[in-house]
Amino acid sequence: LQEHSVVLIRGGRVKDLPGVRYHTVRGTLDTSGVGERRQGRSKYGAKRPKS
Repeated sequence: LQEHSVVLIRGGRVKDLPGVRYHTVRGTLDTSGVGERRQGRSKYGAKRPKS
């Protein structure tokens, strides 16, 4: 991620960080997905691994 990257955001607070009310959606636009992710893949933009 760089200074002028375009990201997709969704709502969702972080309780212990004042003023943070948003999360980025991983795996969309300029953000990359999380590699080697097995469970909860859709939230992290990870494709289904080959069996």
